[in-house]
Amino acid sequence: MAASPDPGGAGNALAAIIQRHGPVSFEQVVELALYHPEYGFFSRGGAAGRRHGDFITSPEVGPLFGQIVARAVDECWRDLGEPDPFVVVECGAGTGTLARALLAASPACAAALTYVLVERAAALRAHHHEHLPLSPSHIVGAGGSGPRVVSRAEPPAVVTTGVTIANELLDNLPFRLAQRDGAIWHEVRVGYEATTSRFIELSLPAPDALADHASRLVPDAPDGARIPVQSRAAGWLRDALARVDLGRVIVIDYASTTPLLAHRPMREWIRTYRGHEAGVGPLEALGRQDITVEVCIDQLSRVRRPDRDRAQTEFLRDHGLAELVSEGRRIWHERAYIGDLEAVRGRSRVTEAEALTDPVGLGSFRVLEWDVAGL
Repeated sequence: MAASPDPGGAGNALAAIIQRHGPVSFEQVVELALYHPEYGFFSRGGAAGRRHGDFITSPEVGPLFGQIVARAVDECWRDLGEPDPFVVVECGAGTGTLARALLAASPACAAALTYVLVERAAALRAHHHEHLPLSPSHIVGAGGSGPRVVSRAEPPAVVTTGVTIANELLDNLPFRLAQRDGAIWHEVRVGYEATTSRFIELSLPAPDALADHASRLVPDAPDGARIPVQSRAAGWLRDALARVDLGRVIVIDYASTTPLLAHRPMREWIRTYRGHEAGVGPLEALGRQDITVEVCIDQLSRVRRPDRDRAQTEFLRDHGLAELVSEGRRIWHERAYIGDLEAVRGRSRVTEAEALTDPVGLGSFRVLEWDVAGL
């Protein structure tokens, strides 16, 4: 497949790399397209959000999602014996929408809580101070007098007691592409045709390590099958587990398994978004659209099998969705004649719950949880 001409900073940067060093991996393309410090999609301010964003994630639906995640965080805190300090690290925090809703829910652990927003893109991190009172980053791990909020470009290096959350982060981590050609695995790499200004796919023999890994993931892959090799996502999980002394790691994303993806067209599990609409091919409009991939649970399980794997709908229900929606209905019925903000918020819970549990939308996302140190 060849991509149409791609003018612009990210396309020019990628073309220069290929012309100097030769074809690059798909992982390098995604890294540049999303995270180039000047031309990357997120570096330029691409983000989730209803009005000015490019896509919707669960926190942008409304505050209900954050209220329920606050309950999950409190559950972990109580299971651990109510430790102080207690650190929640949100990786891929975007503009801070989830943090605002979670803290507004006044979690029981608030006095012990340090909430760390980790966002690589400076353009998104710059929004954290707008609605959150930020503390210096060195106070991570301090006890008492919470909640404290910290904004960082990278996760804290210290080992903490608490919860690490990644909501729709792993689907944005760069990945390599492998393709089965007969009995041999090839790697899909990306070249550049200067005469036509097009990026093109090239199927080249896969390095031994990549071919062996692909064979283990899908030993019976059909001819022509493609799979994502998500070493970056697995590495993220490995690091996240290592940074938690006691607590939990929670990953929320749209997910599948590598064998299932091998039997589906690539266009179904690599998706692009821009301005709340489906984007163009992943080799087009570089830096101007989001690129996502379904997260392979089996590849994460090679690091460590999750202790719990459930649909987002089930996760929300297990942490009190019905109770919160019932309360919202009651508030609406009691205050509808007033029509104040509290009444509107009560009614909104019902519509938020419907969106968050939509079986063909956000409700089908998977919530994967790893307990650390015997929870």
